[in-house]
Amino acid sequence: MRYMITPRVRTTAMGVTAMVVLAGLNAPAAVSYAERTYHAYKINQPGYKAQYGHWGLLSVPEKYRVRAIHAALLRSGKVLLIAGSGNDRKRFDAGTFDTLLWDPAKDTFKLIPTPEDLFCGGHSQLPGGNMLVAGGTARYEVLDGEVERAAGPMLVKNEDPDRARRFAKGTVFRAPDGKRYRATRAFRVDAAKKVPKKDRNGKRKGGEVTVTASETRVFVESVRKGKSGLRSKPAQYAIQGLTGQAARDVYGLAQAMTLDKQDYQGINAAYEFDPESERYIPVDPMDESRWYPTLVTLGDGRVLAVSGLDDVGQIINGINEIYDPKTKKWSKAPRRYFPTYPALFLTKGGKLFYSGSNAGYGPAKKGRVPGLWDLRRNTFQRVPGLTDTDQTETSTSVLLPPAQDQKVMILGGGGVGESSKATPRTAIVDLNRSPQRYVKGPDLPQGTRYLSSVILPNDTVFTTGGSSDYRGKGDSDLHKAQIYSPGTNSFEKAADPTVGRNYHSSALLLPDGRVATFGSDPLYADRANTQPGTFERRVEIYSPPYLYAKDRPALGTGPKELQRGGRATFQTRHPERVTHAKLMRPSAVTHSTDVEQRSIQLGVKHHKDSVTLSVPDDRTLTPPGWYMLFVTNAEGVPSVAKWVHLP
Repeated sequence: MRYMITPRVRTTAMGVTAMVVLAGLNAPAAVSYAERTYHAYKINQPGYKAQYGHWGLLSVPEKYRVRAIHAALLRSGKVLLIAGSGNDRKRFDAGTFDTLLWDPAKDTFKLIPTPEDLFCGGHSQLPGGNMLVAGGTARYEVLDGEVERAAGPMLVKNEDPDRARRFAKGTVFRAPDGKRYRATRAFRVDAAKKVPKKDRNGKRKGGEVTVTASETRVFVESVRKGKSGLRSKPAQYAIQGLTGQAARDVYGLAQAMTLDKQDYQGINAAYEFDPESERYIPVDPMDESRWYPTLVTLGDGRVLAVSGLDDVGQIINGINEIYDPKTKKWSKAPRRYFPTYPALFLTKGGKLFYSGSNAGYGPAKKGRVPGLWDLRRNTFQRVPGLTDTDQTETSTSVLLPPAQDQKVMILGGGGVGESSKATPRTAIVDLNRSPQRYVKGPDLPQGTRYLSSVILPNDTVFTTGGSSDYRGKGDSDLHKAQIYSPGTNSFEKAADPTVGRNYHSSALLLPDGRVATFGSDPLYADRANTQPGTFERRVEIYSPPYLYAKDRPALGTGPKELQRGGRATFQTRHPERVTHAKLMRPSAVTHSTDVEQRSIQLGVKHHKDSVTLSVPDDRTLTPPGWYMLFVTNAEGVPSVAKWVHLP
């Protein structure tokens, strides 16, 4: 049988032929489009969401798209996103600092006046519900070859026991050869100390005293540009404007003035962010300036601040301090050196476990060995067994759920500095066993730096993002996510995120059970590393598989204040659906470091229309503060959280 080709069919046939030819000429694009179309269809199917979860982009108006360097969940349920200058030197020079408050329940946004550059400071949850924020940026780095003025640290001494002195930014110091250098910040030097002289029997010798000069550090730079400001020998410097005895009492000492690379410098400022008034409240400053510090809450509610770069850009050599939220003041803490942003976890009994995770600065051979730090005795017990010990920088660590098990996991990481190394290694240490030792965990799909890890209410850990090279070089962002189950010691695939996340990225659990992800600061924008990167300001939210299940449990009325070792009863229409309950401490995360989050298992007793929950009585397991209370059913489906307080 013969078929006639009508003009219309012929046109169609010619169109199909042309499409086939074009598809052949442009096969990769056609296949890519088809794959994308199918992938978009697949990930939106109910069955796929129920198995892998689902991602969605948050619609954020342009004026609220800040560079989220720090993310913290407040007891109000809102998320505090701190940018400060946001790793943008122009904004730093202009004094433009940002903080954004996002309400996930209403998707509303509010810009918060930010008093100083809190970029790369530290933060911790306080017992009353305020957020302590301490440290930040005093000066941006200047790289090798870009330094225009010779500079260096200056030690300013005051031998006058009767008068402290303040000096403005720009104060000029004159070297013996007449070269002039100016202070890059305002500073204060205390009066010298008078100590009465005593005889051999310890009695005072009349009115005689010994005067000990006070001292403070300041960074100075040459008034003139170029090599004319170089100095290679130690010298004493006069302060311009001082005369007579004052000039003899107050002076500067410096070793050398160089054109070497100049690192970031920290500030000593500290603030409490109040979720009710939604503003920063200044408190006493730290003794040390800190940039890249870790703040960790102790069992008594005080906060320990460790490490960081100081006010002249040098890594702090073990000088630590403790903030007391009752007095709003700082005091000295035991000395112990750590690289910047060390991951320190409060353990049962009050010791701190250093997992080995850190970020940014410090020698490759110092302070990178994991171990248990006893603050009372200031002893450090090393914990062996970790592999790829040269790749703990930019790793992430998490106190696995439930916290009673006292297991800490380290995931991924890379080499020190701008190394291209990245490891897929995970390892777990059981701190309840003696002797403590890391054992190998399941590998990540590939070597990963800057991974985010978030404890979920069903006692699993969601991990997402990261890159396989330093700051995402070579287009190396990993658009992958996994869920780790401590029960099976294995990873399961989760839905792939749309947005890549590397340096300066973070993620945290929301009260409704979703996970929000923020930030990313790639060095380059292309695979060839020729175009500068752009800070990622999109917010992407992951809904885990449990949010697509039926019969989600719910808690009704109950107390807001819980007691350690006590019980609390909550109304619920279906108590039979509640099989587990947990207190989850809200996150405060930056630079892959979140030492705040923990999940504490509660006892559950069922009644006709309620459940009674029992709380552990160990303060080092349950540090004081506000917690999210979740209950889950037998399938691990969680309720929406209720906020409760542990005094």
